[in-house]
Amino acid sequence: MIYLSTFHLPSRDEDESYFFTPGNAKNMRNIYTTKYPFMMFRDRGLPDDFEFSDITIICGNNGSGKSTILNVIAEKLNLKRNSPFNRSDFFEDYVELCDFTLDRMLSCNSCVITSDDVFDRVLDIRRVNNGIDSKREDLLREWLDSNSSDADANLHGLDDYERWKRVSDARNKNKTQSQFIRSRLMRNVQERSNGESSLALFVDSIADDALYLLDEPENSLSPANQLELKYFIEDCVRYHGCQFIISTHSPFLLSLKGAKIYDIDSNPVKVSKWTELDCVRVYKDFFTENEHKFID
Repeated sequence: MIYLSTFHLPSRDEDESYFFTPGNAKNMRNIYTTKYPFMMFRDRGLPDDFEFSDITIICGNNGSGKSTILNVIAEKLNLKRNSPFNRSDFFEDYVELCDFTLDRMLSCNSCVITSDDVFDRVLDIRRVNNGIDSKREDLLREWLDSNSSDADANLHGLDDYERWKRVSDARNKNKTQSQFIRSRLMRNVQERSNGESSLALFVDSIADDALYLLDEPENSLSPANQLELKYFIEDCVRYHGCQFIISTHSPFLLSLKGAKIYDIDSNPVKVSKWTELDCVRVYKDFFTENEHKFID
């Protein structure tokens, strides 16, 4: 399903004219302020318009600007996002010069999901688990106290009914210490690994019939979980009416079925097959060189 069909970033001429047009007061705000994202792509040979498929990938090395492109698109489309991003004094002016075409109206579920969102999710889970672990210690002490010989001495009729129930429960011969604690404690959220929790973020955040921008989603994901995310994205496109624009250099995600890949490390920027990309060839060459070390 195609929602966003094309997106136009400022050309070299548009980029330069913004700063060198006489009388343009905006460009004089502070000559020492970074002009980012102006000038970032002026010599990179960008296409006149990025044309999008069901799955479109912006591929490039660290610092190539692939995340910047996603942030500009997200800002222009006013997509939902949770994590802040690097904005300069000129960011809004740059976005104003951009243009786009939609094939379909964007749904309210459309959003951008970044590696910072994944990191925040993992930290939130750790904070929750720290609280759960603290509660577990309190319950263990309660269980031990309730099974002590003087536990009844501190009970005073109906006023202590709730505490009496806890004592009675703790003394239940059919309930072990572990069962007692588990029965009163929510399951530890982080019984999964960080990678599994990161993968769950994408599964939880992606609904039907929407546009999703994913910024380096491979961060915090093991190779196996990157493959799981690849299959999940393919299913979302095939069965659930989603469109994805992804910045990545993960070979697993670059192999997404039917993906259109812009190699922004090339000049001019071109559409490439995933097997032609330098970042994938590095993996191939490495494993070919070490193939004899693998034992079947």
